[in-house]
Amino acid sequence: MNTPLQFYLPKPDIAAWRTGNTGVEGVWQFDSGRPGRHVLIAALVHGNELCGAWAIKGLLEAGLSPARGRLTLAFCNLAAFDRFDPASHDASRFVDEDLNRQWSPERIQAGGTQERRRAAELQPFVEQADWLLDVHSMHEPAAPLLLTGMQPRNLALARELRSPEHIVVDPGHKDGVRMRDFGRFGDLCADGSDNGTRSLLIECGFHGHLESRTVAQDLCVRFLRASGALDAQALQQALPGWLQADAPRQWVLEVTGPVVASSDQFRFTEPFQGLELIEKAGTVIGWNEAEPVTTPYDDCVLVMPSTRQAKAGVTVVRFARRRPL
Repeated sequence: MNTPLQFYLPKPDIAAWRTGNTGVEGVWQFDSGRPGRHVLIAALVHGNELCGAWAIKGLLEAGLSPARGRLTLAFCNLAAFDRFDPASHDASRFVDEDLNRQWSPERIQAGGTQERRRAAELQPFVEQADWLLDVHSMHEPAAPLLLTGMQPRNLALARELRSPEHIVVDPGHKDGVRMRDFGRFGDLCADGSDNGTRSLLIECGFHGHLESRTVAQDLCVRFLRASGALDAQALQQALPGWLQADAPRQWVLEVTGPVVASSDQFRFTEPFQGLELIEKAGTVIGWNEAEPVTTPYDDCVLVMPSTRQAKAGVTVVRFARRRPL
């Protein structure tokens, strides 16, 4: 049985920013009129992940306008957000299905669910963007993680950002494509070329912790600065207190595979919080119904273990190898 977790981060009031200025609800776009990248920051891909909504609200309230290129800010799954209840926050993750598993043309074109219809509305902005930061939070209390996908160009950007401490290199999920892997963002460029895109997903910590908002704000400043959309001085003046100290060091967690639940009966042997390093291969860390789940190699790191969304086909933890960045 999962113990209810206290929610300290209040739901932001985004009523003043609900309409957007693009003709698509919740989507704002600002064009400098000067050459530069199209930068997209997305929040509320899951309706209970409030930290990104707080960050985008703050960016809008600060009146930020890019010095170069275009800046798009998107509140994504508003229908799920509208259902948010801190006493039952998992229930507002989505309405019909996970929006962050719908990012393939086939699923978007098929429609039929709230999340696929919303993905179709957001698709033009994602396709136009050169740089994407997708702001998320976690089911469990844990240290922030920056997910780069498999593209070396994204890992290089994570190094440039200098935060957070832990960087996850992973291919995504078997049950559907994430926004940060959609279209050009997912191109591995096997010939070694750089297609100009960058896409990162930040997991800011537990949904209900105040610190998750701080992490989201910090990463937004770092991302905007690195993109060239705004200068460091302009960001500091507009968003005082948002930029935090650099991580003392950074680690790469190379995901080697997921553990996928066979039912909602999956359970761990102990209450893992994530980033545990299991010394010995073959250590039992959970049970998939009657089947033991064991670590596949020595010094195996557990990435985002959680059973709060456990059901058949859902990833409940990923195994990773750790190395310095």
